[in-house]
Amino acid sequence: MITVLLADDDPAARQGLRTIIDSSPDTRVVAEAWDGRSAVEQARRLLPDVVVMDVRMPGTDGIAATRKLRELPTPPAVLILTAFGLEEYVEQALKAGASGFLIKDTPPAELLSALRGLAEGHAVFAPEITGQVIDLTTGEGRPPTGSQYTELITSLTERQVEVLRLLALGLSNASIATELGMTEGTVKGHVTQLLARLGVTNRVAAARIAYRAGLSAGDV
Repeated sequence: MITVLLADDDPAARQGLRTIIDSSPDTRVVAEAWDGRSAVEQARRLLPDVVVMDVRMPGTDGIAATRKLRELPTPPAVLILTAFGLEEYVEQALKAGASGFLIKDTPPAELLSALRGLAEGHAVFAPEITGQVIDLTTGEGRPPTGSQYTELITSLTERQVEVLRLLALGLSNASIATELGMTEGTVKGHVTQLLARLGVTNRVAAARIAYRAGLSAGDV
């Protein structure tokens, strides 16, 4: 069971999220917070797996609260969920330690998939900001430039390209498995092979290569 804490100053927004999250057999809301301070206090006490955090709240806002959450002895994954200023808040959220960033009109199925991915330790970002996240995030090692991007992509098998395209869109291994009709274990194997083929050590660096090659947009 994935335990979730909701932090939003709008009671209607919290109720809508609770309805979605509690509708799934593997996710459950364990508490609600109306500001950043109460979110940190409840997370310290309840140890949720994921905190769904609004940005604009009275007192301690979502960015400051995220920073405090990540300093806890057992820090939860933080999913920033906001309707405001995507580009304005992305960098702040990443620096504060957020693992995900979605907009509030994200479909319920995608929200639930994001919670599962975060609970597994993956990063999840809205497609609208994937490019920005890649630009802001530094991977280990320097990615290739120019035609090397295309050369790297063409060296992959057709199945590996399919997996990389979905990975670059921010999908978790479980979501990729569902999308491609594979087992999650098979997807993990493909991801491991992808990282080795691309010469990188993490998913963000692989997504950067796919993005720069136009793969995430379906151009390759």
